[in-house]
Amino acid sequence: MPVGRVHLSVDEARTLGERAMRGIGYDAEEARILTDHVIDAALCGYEYSGLAKLLNVPEHRRFAQPRQPIRPIRETEVSALYDGGNNNGMIAVYRAAKATIDKAKAHGIAVVGMTNTWMSGRNAYFVEMIAHAGYVAIHTASSGGAVAPLGGIKPVLGTNPIAFAIPTEDGPLILDMGTSAFMGTELQLRVRRNEKLPEGVAIDRDGRPTTDPAAAQAGALLPFAGYKGFGLGLVVQALGVLGGAGMTGAPDGYLFIAFRPDLLVPLEQCRREVSALIERVKAVPRAAGVAEIRIPGENSARTRERLRRDGLDFDQLVYDELHRMAGNRP
Repeated sequence: MPVGRVHLSVDEARTLGERAMRGIGYDAEEARILTDHVIDAALCGYEYSGLAKLLNVPEHRRFAQPRQPIRPIRETEVSALYDGGNNNGMIAVYRAAKATIDKAKAHGIAVVGMTNTWMSGRNAYFVEMIAHAGYVAIHTASSGGAVAPLGGIKPVLGTNPIAFAIPTEDGPLILDMGTSAFMGTELQLRVRRNEKLPEGVAIDRDGRPTTDPAAAQAGALLPFAGYKGFGLGLVVQALGVLGGAGMTGAPDGYLFIAFRPDLLVPLEQCRREVSALIERVKAVPRAAGVAEIRIPGENSARTRERLRRDGLDFDQLVYDELHRMAGNRP
């Protein structure tokens, strides 16, 4: 292993993560939910959203604020809006995803929002849960200011990801994309490592382009693809209003829409036809030097299978800090 890196089996990494989360005050079930989320991210190849993300939990400004039980603000047979009680988003949005599955199972369709939570993790994790239960899923997540509007120099939008999942014969087709040019969680890891950013993804507090992660954190990220990313990020922020953003004084608004495919076509037809679509796309003649046409989510699925077997590599500083957090447990 390179100097400064640690290798653990998945079980060892899971045990360390759960111990660290219990060490900072989460109960066993909460620690399991948090750790499973980041382990899955690491398995999919997203190291910045893996075990390193657990270090961000106690550093978040809302971590020390009191937590309350998650409760419904408004509910019908097919919908619910929840107050997350200032619980961490990986826990609160997981509960919202489970509620979405339950309502879709009972009524064929579900619309569920969650607010008053923070740091929710990867949207793909949640829509994959819903698709594995047999439903089409759409999920948006709006948050506080991190991204400047196109032409602006101050952050006003969140990184505002949007995700989709559709059942197929070979596991769900998943698209999970942020609307910023760089992800906020990876920015936090770059700050921790003092590692430069790519060109063109951030500005400093005076609106000047920067590759310094600390200067970007004090300034703003930029939207991806100009007006397209800005427009999509703005729409996700607006959908956050439906997820309760602002109702409890929190800027976060998470929205799930899920439905049974057989409201429109039989589930097996959905799976068969979407699988056939993917095969047609992958069979398109390739440009010179292109080995394969890859479908969104395909590389993550392959990486997950490989790393389940081979284990996980991550920074020594993350390993040491997780052990320190675990040691805080009474």
